Amino acid sequence: MKTLFLITGLSLSIHALGQSWATIVTAPSNDALNSFYHTNQPPLKPQHLVKLPVGVIKPGGWLLKTLQLEREGLAGHLGEISAWLTKKNNAWLNKDGKGEWGWEELPYWLKGYANMGYVLNDKKMINEAMVWINGTLNSQRDNGDFGPYIIRNSTGKRDLWAQMLMLFVLQSYYEYSNDPRVITHLSNYFKWQLSIPENDFLTDYWENSRGGDNLYSVYWLYNITKEKWLLDLAEKIHRNTANWKLKNWLPNWHNVNIAQCFREPATFYQQSGDLTDLQASYDNQNFIRAQYGQVPGGMWGGDENSRKGYTDPRQAVETCGMVEQMTSDEIMMRITGDPFWAENCEDVALNTFSAAFMPDYKSLRYLTAPNMVVSDSQNHHPGIDNPGPHLNMNPFSSRCCQHNHTSGWVYYAENLWMATPDNGLASVLYSASEVTAKVGDGAIVTIAEQTHYPFDETINLKLTLSQPALFPLYLRIPAWCNDAKVYVNNEAVTMPISSGKYLKINRNWKTNDLVRIEFPMKIKIRVWANNKNSVSVDRGPLTYSVKINEKYIRIDSKQTAQYDAKWQEHSDPSQWPSYEIQPASAWNYGLSANLAALEKSFVIINKPWPADDFPFTPAAVPVELKIKAKKIPGWTIDQYGLCAELPQSPVSSGEPEEEIVLIPMGAARLRIAAFPVTK
Repeated sequence: MKTLFLITGLSLSIHALGQSWATIVTAPSNDALNSFYHTNQPPLKPQHLVKLPVGVIKPGGWLLKTLQLEREGLAGHLGEISAWLTKKNNAWLNKDGKGEWGWEELPYWLKGYANMGYVLNDKKMINEAMVWINGTLNSQRDNGDFGPYIIRNSTGKRDLWAQMLMLFVLQSYYEYSNDPRVITHLSNYFKWQLSIPENDFLTDYWENSRGGDNLYSVYWLYNITKEKWLLDLAEKIHRNTANWKLKNWLPNWHNVNIAQCFREPATFYQQSGDLTDLQASYDNQNFIRAQYGQVPGGMWGGDENSRKGYTDPRQAVETCGMVEQMTSDEIMMRITGDPFWAENCEDVALNTFSAAFMPDYKSLRYLTAPNMVVSDSQNHHPGIDNPGPHLNMNPFSSRCCQHNHTSGWVYYAENLWMATPDNGLASVLYSASEVTAKVGDGAIVTIAEQTHYPFDETINLKLTLSQPALFPLYLRIPAWCNDAKVYVNNEAVTMPISSGKYLKINRNWKTNDLVRIEFPMKIKIRVWANNKNSVSVDRGPLTYSVKINEKYIRIDSKQTAQYDAKWQEHSDPSQWPSYEIQPASAWNYGLSANLAALEKSFVIINKPWPADDFPFTPAAVPVELKIKAKKIPGWTIDQYGLCAELPQSPVSSGEPEEEIVLIPMGAARLRIAAFPVTK
């Protein structure tokens, strides 16, 4: 389990490299403030990593292809088909906040849709986003309030949850445009929040759980305006938010709330300076995974809510939960600089989130599990917490995930690179990309990253500068890699490079400088002792699943749509079909190979990189594994229509040994990624 990681920027070792020097550091030091990008201002604790403005990082390779698929798929067209995004009589466009439509759905969708427009430089998307952004800015009421005016029957109090989401939309828009209306709008809104009586503030379930999002936005504005009253509001928000600082307990067990809210104490730590606040967020992360997360894929068994006794890898998590965990990881990276959060973000994104969609991104699954051998429209309750058809691929699976999924990949792209307090850059999440930023004394650098990571071991960086510049370049060394190699202009960094830290290269950089990074990907086994001694198979950041032949069955989206996922009046559901996925081959295998001799147990099969740049399908994965296994006849589909719970390992099997193929679990919409082991 990860414990609190106190960052001092302490150098562990130094290596001369011509006119440069290389150092291993636990994280970028926060002894200074970045000169070029918005970051925490006193008295807030300085950040260790600084978010770059949306649009300065251009994704490439498979990540660009994924964003393009989303643009052509559900994310790009929800504005045309979702009733919640109807413009007529929408509360987001009416100054009185009244209307037939309008709550969380619009900002959930817009926070990803607008950012995709900025990142892809898609004028059509940007223009569509501006209809809603301008509508929001122009509809602010005289008292500073804005957006849907919703009174909760349960409390009789005003609900502010949806506004928290729109604050993220407006922040991204300001990063992109520097439109001063955003600062005025947020200032007036937060002054209104400060005037609300304490007993009336953040009283409803969703807003009370998720006050940390409101807190995050208050600090964002403070770092621009430096108005001290915003820190008073921040304390008020923290006081009235659910207590996410409980010991060995959580305020509630809803999977999205946990993924989104566990970071609230760490967010407030930036103001309080109390290390127990920071520790609480680490404790929350550890606690939920100790109880329900003894599984691969970075998440835990939440279904709708985590339940005692339901800890098997067949327990699932909402797509919303994955998106919020990735966002939380990205925020925690910036607060702490701890590489652990980048590791978790990659784990979720590459192994769980990527499998929650049809390959064309025109539909998604509400719930996804590490072990999932049926993806249909049946009711699997109480095997999973949710009653209803929550396992099929449906463009209208549920109105939350249907809209919220849009920010997952684009936020991931925005956090590939980050600025550092010492006016450098850090490569935090690895993917083909290009970043342009100010460094050193103000020079502009463009770094082009070429790689097929996470499938390939090699990453190449090429620098182009407006003028030669001295600045540090930080490279995150993954915790799974024990023998990383780095070359600068073909000269090796010969010092030992520690895993789970950063290699800092500080030198006078010039145009056409090259950095080559090699992360050898060895096959490793994780044993989940608290989950029947099951095992998972990793190669680099990817976890592998048995390759199950997937049979896709097209079904009527209208018949399987959730009651609260509504179509626009003139949309055509036949253009947005749902799919069930049934297994067309055996899946109930236990690994029988000698796991103590891994190199002899597995055969690695390298295949060509897919021509369309999309490797997350069973047919397109560029790296497969082969291993010996035996069927376990007693491990079947159970009475709930789910794969039965894992048998205790080691398990007896009289079946003959077979050679099976494993593929990355992020490419497997049906999967077994937590395996029994046979005797």
